[in-house]
Amino acid sequence: MTTSMAWTYLIVGGLFEAGWPIGLKMAETPGRGLTGWLIATLCMAASMALLYLAQREISIGTAYAVWTGIGAAGAFACGLLLYGDPATFGRFAGVGLIISGVVVLKLAH
Repeated sequence: MTTSMAWTYLIVGGLFEAGWPIGLKMAETPGRGLTGWLIATLCMAASMALLYLAQREISIGTAYAVWTGIGAAGAFACGLLLYGDPATFGRFAGVGLIISGVVVLKLAH
């Protein structure tokens, strides 16, 4: 596997990492419980499998931090867009710091 393929696995895995909290949130909606749990479970499995593949080429600390960072930022964005989560300066600043950390880790790798 090439390093660029490992980063592709890691980025896609991070996107799936954002999917499972969305599935759990969906499961709270009446009539969508099973669908939400299914989405959450599938996203968890895909996310972990892709992290596993990425860690073959990318160090564990970098891979895990990037994976969770993408997941956190993605869940934050979906919360804003789909669930009306608060869009405060502090929340955006926090996510900005997470994204900055992910970029620094990628550049330092």
